Amino acid sequence: MSLADVKKNAQDRMAKSIETLKADLAKVRTGRAHTGILDHVTVDYYGSPTALPMVANLTLVDARTIGVQPFEKKMLAAIEKAIRDADLGLNPSSQGDMIRVPTPPLTEERRKEMVKLTKSEGEDAKIAVRNIRRDANEALKKMVKDKTASEDDERRSSDEIQKLTDKAVADIDKLLAEKEKEILTV
Repeated sequence: MSLADVKKNAQDRMAKSIETLKADLAKVRTGRAHTGILDHVTVDYYGSPTALPMVANLTLVDARTIGVQPFEKKMLAAIEKAIRDADLGLNPSSQGDMIRVPTPPLTEERRKEMVKLTKSEGEDAKIAVRNIRRDANEALKKMVKDKTASEDDERRSSDEIQKLTDKAVADIDKLLAEKEKEILTV
């Protein structure tokens, strides 16, 4: 493995950590309805757990209501049960061949809990980024020890990896600030 490989690997892994954080933050509910909060709900589809978007069409009926249209009519009860059991605080109701999922307005206390949750998610992402930095620096030290890189190269690469880490942490902070603003907006 070369110095460039170590840097590229660290950069790719940090980008994946940020993408994971974005996906996790998308699941956090804000004041208005969005179909992303149901993406991780799993439905028992003929004996195998399947993601809700794979068995139903998710749409926004209005600003506070999500519409769930199952591809198969007999899945209606299973989907409704899965949404209820997902512990999202949602109460779906079926109307004909469609399930309406109203999202209740968030209280001030609940909004603050959501902000805490997002900060915790952000801290986990920062820890992951720091662990990636540590792994990359250990790989660089091993290369110096194995005499495949000089100490100057190691120091230079270590500085570049630190810059990547600083940029990733700044991106995480920016994402958290945007999400916090979105949650606290009434």
